[in-house]
Amino acid sequence: MSIDNTKKILVTGAAGQIGIELTAALREKYGTENVMAIDIRETEVAKNGPFKICNILDFNKYKKIVNDNNIGTVYHLAAILSATGEKNPKLCFDINMNGLQNVLEVAREYEQRIFCPSSIAVFGPDIPKENTPQDVALNPTTVYGLTKVAGELLCDYYFNKYNIDIRGIRYPGLISWKNRPNGGTTDYAVEIYFKAAKNENYQCFVNEQTKLPMMYMPDAIRATLELMEAPLESLKHHSNYNLSGMSFTALELVEAIQKIMPDFECNFKPDYRQEIANSWPISVNDDAAKEEWGWKPSFNLTSMTKDMLKNLRN
Repeated sequence: MSIDNTKKILVTGAAGQIGIELTAALREKYGTENVMAIDIRETEVAKNGPFKICNILDFNKYKKIVNDNNIGTVYHLAAILSATGEKNPKLCFDINMNGLQNVLEVAREYEQRIFCPSSIAVFGPDIPKENTPQDVALNPTTVYGLTKVAGELLCDYYFNKYNIDIRGIRYPGLISWKNRPNGGTTDYAVEIYFKAAKNENYQCFVNEQTKLPMMYMPDAIRATLELMEAPLESLKHHSNYNLSGMSFTALELVEAIQKIMPDFECNFKPDYRQEIANSWPISVNDDAAKEEWGWKPSFNLTSMTKDMLKNLRN
Protein backbone atom coordinates (compact mmCIF):
# COMPACT_ATOMS: atom_id res chain seq x y z
CA MET A 1 0.00 0.00 0.00
CA SER A 2 1.51 3.30 -1.05
CA ILE A 3 0.32 5.34 1.89
CA ASP A 4 -0.43 9.03 1.44
CA ASN A 5 1.57 10.70 4.21
CA THR A 6 -1.31 13.13 4.75
CA LYS A 7 -3.74 10.24 5.36
CA LYS A 8 -3.79 7.90 8.34
CA ILE A 9 -4.92 4.35 9.07
CA LEU A 10 -7.78 3.23 11.33
CA VAL A 11 -8.27 -0.23 12.85
CA THR A 12 -11.74 -1.10 14.19
CA GLY A 13 -12.02 -3.93 16.68
CA ALA A 14 -8.41 -3.26 17.58
CA ALA A 15 -8.66 -5.01 20.96
CA GLY A 16 -9.57 -8.35 19.36
CA GLN A 17 -7.40 -11.37 18.56
CA ILE A 18 -6.40 -10.10 15.10
CA GLY A 19 -6.70 -6.41 15.96
CA ILE A 20 -4.02 -6.34 18.64
CA GLU A 21 -1.39 -7.86 16.36
CA LEU A 22 -2.43 -6.11 13.16
CA THR A 23 -2.43 -2.72 14.88
CA ALA A 24 1.09 -3.36 16.19
CA ALA A 25 2.28 -4.45 12.73
CA LEU A 26 0.75 -1.39 11.05
CA ARG A 27 2.29 0.95 13.64
CA GLU A 28 5.69 -0.63 13.11
CA LYS A 29 5.35 -0.30 9.34
CA TYR A 30 3.78 3.14 9.01
CA GLY A 31 4.58 4.86 12.31
CA THR A 32 2.68 4.76 15.59
CA GLU A 33 1.06 8.17 15.20
CA ASN A 34 -0.28 7.22 11.76
CA VAL A 35 -2.43 4.35 13.07
CA MET A 36 -5.58 5.08 15.09
CA ALA A 37 -7.17 2.16 16.96
CA ILE A 38 -10.80 1.98 18.11
CA ASP A 39 -12.75 -0.57 20.15
CA ILE A 40 -15.41 -0.73 22.85
CA ARG A 41 -12.77 -1.49 25.49
CA GLU A 42 -9.19 -0.51 26.22
CA THR A 43 -6.30 -2.99 25.98
CA GLU A 44 -2.60 -2.53 25.35
CA VAL A 45 -3.41 -0.95 21.97
CA ALA A 46 -4.75 2.02 23.92
CA LYS A 47 -1.40 2.41 25.71
CA ASN A 48 0.79 1.96 22.64
CA GLY A 49 -0.60 4.62 20.32
CA PRO A 50 -3.62 6.71 19.31
CA PHE A 51 -6.85 5.13 20.57
CA LYS A 52 -10.53 6.01 20.95
CA ILE A 53 -13.41 4.16 22.58
CA CYS A 54 -16.04 3.73 19.86
CA ASN A 55 -18.88 1.31 19.17
CA ILE A 56 -18.97 0.70 15.42
CA LEU A 57 -22.79 1.05 15.55
CA ASP A 58 -22.40 4.72 16.60
CA PHE A 59 -22.29 6.17 13.09
CA ASN A 60 -21.82 9.80 14.08
CA LYS A 61 -18.99 9.12 16.53
CA TYR A 62 -17.23 6.83 14.03
CA LYS A 63 -17.53 9.40 11.26
CA LYS A 64 -16.17 12.14 13.54
CA ILE A 65 -13.12 10.00 14.39
CA VAL A 66 -12.51 9.44 10.67
CA ASN A 67 -12.87 13.13 9.91
CA ASP A 68 -10.85 14.43 12.87
CA ASN A 69 -7.95 12.05 12.20
CA ASN A 70 -7.83 12.29 8.39
CA ILE A 71 -8.29 8.53 7.88
CA GLY A 72 -7.56 7.20 4.40
CA THR A 73 -7.48 3.44 5.02
CA VAL A 74 -9.63 1.34 7.37
CA TYR A 75 -8.99 -2.21 8.56
CA HIS A 76 -12.49 -3.15 9.73
CA LEU A 77 -12.13 -6.00 12.23
CA ALA A 78 -14.99 -5.25 14.65
CA ALA A 79 -17.26 -8.32 14.66
CA ILE A 80 -19.02 -10.97 16.73
CA LEU A 81 -17.52 -14.43 16.04
CA SER A 82 -19.16 -17.76 15.26
CA ALA A 83 -19.70 -19.44 18.63
CA THR A 84 -20.68 -16.20 20.37
CA GLY A 85 -22.94 -15.35 17.44
CA GLU A 86 -24.94 -18.55 17.88
CA LYS A 87 -25.64 -17.55 21.48
CA ASN A 88 -26.80 -14.07 20.47
CA PRO A 89 -27.79 -14.04 16.76
CA LYS A 90 -29.41 -10.60 16.89
CA LEU A 91 -26.28 -8.94 18.30
CA CYS A 92 -24.11 -10.79 15.79
CA PHE A 93 -26.20 -9.58 12.86
CA ASP A 94 -26.35 -6.04 14.22
CA ILE A 95 -22.60 -5.64 14.78
CA ASN A 96 -21.48 -7.55 11.69
CA MET A 97 -23.92 -6.06 9.18
CA ASN A 98 -24.91 -2.63 10.46
CA GLY A 99 -21.36 -1.95 11.64
CA LEU A 100 -20.02 -2.83 8.19
CA GLN A 101 -22.67 -0.65 6.54
CA ASN A 102 -21.50 2.30 8.66
CA VAL A 103 -17.88 1.72 7.64
CA LEU A 104 -18.77 1.46 3.96
CA GLU A 105 -20.95 4.56 3.96
CA VAL A 106 -18.18 6.63 5.54
CA ALA A 107 -15.68 5.09 3.09
CA ARG A 108 -17.88 6.18 0.20
CA GLU A 109 -18.04 9.76 1.48
CA TYR A 110 -14.31 10.01 2.28
CA GLU A 111 -13.03 7.85 -0.63
CA GLN A 112 -11.20 5.46 1.69
CA ARG A 113 -9.52 2.11 1.10
CA ILE A 114 -11.03 -0.74 3.14
CA PHE A 115 -9.86 -4.13 4.40
CA CYS A 116 -12.77 -6.24 5.64
CA PRO A 117 -12.05 -9.84 6.65
CA SER A 118 -14.31 -12.73 5.80
CA SER A 119 -14.06 -16.31 7.11
CA ILE A 120 -14.26 -19.99 6.25
CA ALA A 121 -17.63 -19.72 8.06
CA VAL A 122 -19.11 -18.60 4.70
CA PHE A 123 -19.03 -22.24 3.60
CA GLY A 124 -21.86 -24.64 4.33
CA PRO A 125 -22.06 -28.45 4.53
CA ASP A 126 -22.86 -28.75 0.81
CA ILE A 127 -19.42 -27.67 -0.45
CA PRO A 128 -16.53 -29.99 -1.42
CA LYS A 129 -14.83 -30.55 1.94
CA GLU A 130 -11.31 -30.97 0.59
CA ASN A 131 -9.60 -28.23 -1.39
CA THR A 132 -12.76 -26.12 -1.26
CA PRO A 133 -12.81 -23.92 -4.39
CA GLN A 134 -12.58 -20.15 -4.38
CA ASP A 135 -15.89 -19.82 -6.22
CA VAL A 136 -18.57 -22.11 -4.81
CA ALA A 137 -22.16 -21.83 -3.53
CA LEU A 138 -22.20 -20.28 -0.05
CA ASN A 139 -24.85 -21.72 2.28
CA PRO A 140 -23.57 -21.27 5.85
CA THR A 141 -25.38 -22.75 8.84
CA THR A 142 -24.45 -20.04 11.39
CA VAL A 143 -25.57 -16.43 11.67
CA TYR A 144 -21.88 -15.46 11.72
CA GLY A 145 -21.37 -17.22 8.38
CA LEU A 146 -24.50 -15.59 7.01
CA THR A 147 -23.20 -12.13 7.94
CA LYS A 148 -19.85 -12.89 6.31
CA VAL A 149 -21.51 -13.96 3.04
CA ALA A 150 -23.68 -10.84 3.06
CA GLY A 151 -20.61 -8.79 3.97
CA GLU A 152 -18.66 -10.11 0.98
CA LEU A 153 -21.56 -9.25 -1.33
CA LEU A 154 -22.01 -5.80 0.21
CA CYS A 155 -18.29 -5.03 -0.13
CA ASP A 156 -18.33 -6.14 -3.79
CA TYR A 157 -21.41 -3.95 -4.36
CA TYR A 158 -19.60 -0.88 -2.99
CA PHE A 159 -16.53 -1.73 -5.08
CA ASN A 160 -18.54 -2.02 -8.29
CA LYS A 161 -20.99 0.84 -7.71
CA TYR A 162 -18.80 3.41 -5.94
CA ASN A 163 -15.27 2.35 -7.00
CA ILE A 164 -14.16 1.92 -3.39
CA ASP A 165 -10.97 -0.15 -3.11
CA ILE A 166 -12.19 -2.95 -0.80
CA ARG A 167 -10.23 -6.12 -0.10
CA GLY A 168 -10.79 -9.11 2.13
CA ILE A 169 -9.56 -12.57 3.12
CA ARG A 170 -11.55 -15.60 4.20
CA TYR A 171 -9.45 -16.26 7.28
CA PRO A 172 -9.12 -19.86 8.45
CA GLY A 173 -8.83 -20.57 12.18
CA LEU A 174 -6.13 -18.26 13.57
CA ILE A 175 -3.61 -19.33 16.20
CA SER A 176 -1.61 -16.88 18.32
CA TRP A 177 0.33 -16.87 21.59
CA LYS A 178 -0.05 -13.14 22.21
CA ASN A 179 -3.66 -13.22 23.36
CA ARG A 180 -6.48 -15.69 23.86
CA PRO A 181 -9.32 -15.85 21.32
CA ASN A 182 -12.89 -14.93 22.19
CA GLY A 183 -15.89 -16.79 20.88
CA GLY A 184 -14.68 -18.65 17.80
CA THR A 185 -15.25 -22.29 16.85
CA THR A 186 -11.52 -22.83 16.27
CA ASP A 187 -10.57 -21.55 19.73
CA TYR A 188 -9.58 -25.07 20.83
CA ALA A 189 -6.50 -24.85 18.61
CA VAL A 190 -5.28 -21.87 20.66
CA GLU A 191 -6.46 -22.79 24.17
CA ILE A 192 -4.69 -26.15 23.95
CA TYR A 193 -1.29 -24.42 23.70
CA PHE A 194 -2.03 -22.16 26.68
CA LYS A 195 -2.90 -25.22 28.77
CA ALA A 196 0.14 -27.19 27.60
CA ALA A 197 2.50 -24.32 28.36
CA LYS A 198 1.20 -24.30 31.96
CA ASN A 199 1.65 -28.08 32.21
CA GLU A 200 -2.11 -28.52 32.44
CA ASN A 201 -4.28 -31.04 30.60
CA TYR A 202 -6.93 -29.86 28.14
CA GLN A 203 -10.54 -30.83 27.46
CA CYS A 204 -11.23 -30.26 23.77
CA PHE A 205 -14.74 -29.23 22.66
CA VAL A 206 -14.51 -30.96 19.26
CA ASN A 207 -13.76 -34.63 18.57
CA GLU A 208 -10.29 -35.91 17.78
CA GLN A 209 -10.96 -36.36 14.04
CA THR A 210 -12.17 -32.77 13.52
CA LYS A 211 -10.00 -31.30 10.76
CA LEU A 212 -10.13 -27.62 9.86
CA PRO A 213 -8.06 -25.06 7.93
CA MET A 214 -5.77 -23.15 10.30
CA MET A 215 -3.11 -20.45 10.12
CA TYR A 216 -0.46 -19.08 12.44
CA MET A 217 -1.07 -15.41 13.20
CA PRO A 218 2.25 -14.12 11.78
CA ASP A 219 1.22 -15.57 8.41
CA ALA A 220 -2.26 -14.03 8.68
CA ILE A 221 -0.87 -10.57 9.47
CA ARG A 222 1.64 -10.82 6.62
CA ALA A 223 -1.10 -11.95 4.21
CA THR A 224 -3.26 -8.99 5.20
CA LEU A 225 -0.48 -6.48 4.59
CA GLU A 226 0.56 -8.14 1.32
CA LEU A 227 -3.00 -8.09 -0.03
CA MET A 228 -3.37 -4.40 0.80
CA GLU A 229 -0.06 -3.64 -0.91
CA ALA A 230 -0.94 -5.53 -4.11
CA PRO A 231 -1.69 -3.42 -7.21
CA LEU A 232 -5.44 -3.15 -7.67
CA GLU A 233 -5.17 -4.06 -11.33
CA SER A 234 -3.70 -7.47 -10.44
CA LEU A 235 -6.76 -8.46 -8.37
CA LYS A 236 -9.60 -10.34 -10.04
CA HIS A 237 -11.29 -10.99 -6.69
CA HIS A 238 -11.70 -8.44 -3.94
CA SER A 239 -13.48 -9.19 -0.68
CA ASN A 240 -13.36 -12.99 -0.58
CA TYR A 241 -9.91 -14.54 -1.04
CA ASN A 242 -9.57 -18.11 0.17
CA LEU A 243 -6.40 -18.36 2.28
CA SER A 244 -4.67 -21.57 3.26
CA GLY A 245 -1.95 -22.18 5.82
CA MET A 246 -2.31 -25.75 7.09
CA SER A 247 -5.01 -28.29 7.95
CA PHE A 248 -4.79 -30.81 10.81
CA THR A 249 -7.07 -32.84 13.04
CA ALA A 250 -7.47 -32.10 16.73
CA LEU A 251 -5.61 -35.34 17.46
CA GLU A 252 -2.72 -34.37 15.17
CA LEU A 253 -2.49 -31.11 17.11
CA VAL A 254 -2.27 -33.03 20.39
CA GLU A 255 0.43 -35.30 18.94
CA ALA A 256 2.46 -32.31 17.70
CA ILE A 257 2.47 -30.90 21.25
CA GLN A 258 3.33 -34.30 22.74
CA LYS A 259 6.47 -34.50 20.58
CA ILE A 260 7.76 -31.56 22.64
CA MET A 261 5.86 -32.25 25.87
CA PRO A 262 5.38 -36.05 26.14
CA ASP A 263 3.36 -35.81 29.38
CA PHE A 264 0.68 -33.53 27.91
CA GLU A 265 -2.79 -35.07 27.88
CA CYS A 266 -6.01 -34.08 26.15
CA ASN A 267 -9.49 -35.58 26.33
CA PHE A 268 -12.30 -34.86 23.91
CA LYS A 269 -15.79 -33.77 24.92
CA PRO A 270 -17.59 -32.25 21.90
CA ASP A 271 -20.22 -29.56 22.53
CA TYR A 272 -22.46 -27.40 20.30
CA ARG A 273 -19.39 -26.13 18.43
CA GLN A 274 -18.85 -29.59 16.93
CA GLU A 275 -21.84 -29.08 14.64
CA ILE A 276 -20.43 -25.75 13.46
CA ALA A 277 -17.02 -27.30 12.78
CA ASN A 278 -18.66 -30.17 10.84
CA SER A 279 -20.18 -27.67 8.40
CA TRP A 280 -16.83 -26.15 7.44
CA PRO A 281 -14.13 -27.30 4.97
CA ILE A 282 -11.16 -29.40 6.00
CA SER A 283 -8.94 -27.59 3.48
CA VAL A 284 -9.37 -24.72 1.03
CA ASN A 285 -7.97 -23.93 -2.42
CA ASP A 286 -6.16 -20.58 -2.37
CA ASP A 287 -4.79 -20.56 -5.92
CA ALA A 288 -6.42 -17.17 -6.56
CA ALA A 289 -4.45 -15.59 -3.70
CA LYS A 290 -1.24 -17.23 -4.92
CA GLU A 291 -1.72 -16.15 -8.52
CA GLU A 292 -3.12 -12.65 -7.99
CA TRP A 293 -0.93 -11.35 -5.16
CA GLY A 294 1.75 -13.98 -4.56
CA TRP A 295 0.51 -15.53 -1.32
CA LYS A 296 2.67 -18.24 0.28
CA PRO A 297 2.48 -19.48 3.90
CA SER A 298 5.64 -19.77 6.02
CA PHE A 299 4.49 -22.01 8.91
CA ASN A 300 3.33 -25.63 9.16
CA LEU A 301 2.01 -27.50 12.22
CA THR A 302 5.47 -28.50 13.46
CA SER A 303 7.12 -25.08 13.15
CA MET A 304 4.04 -23.32 14.58
CA THR A 305 3.91 -25.67 17.58
CA LYS A 306 7.59 -25.10 18.40
CA ASP A 307 7.14 -21.33 18.16
CA MET A 308 3.88 -21.27 20.15
CA LEU A 309 5.23 -23.27 23.07
CA LYS A 310 8.56 -21.43 23.12
CA ASN A 311 6.83 -18.04 23.31
CA LEU A 312 4.17 -19.09 25.81
CA ARG A 313 6.80 -20.58 28.13
CA ASN A 314 8.77 -17.35 27.96
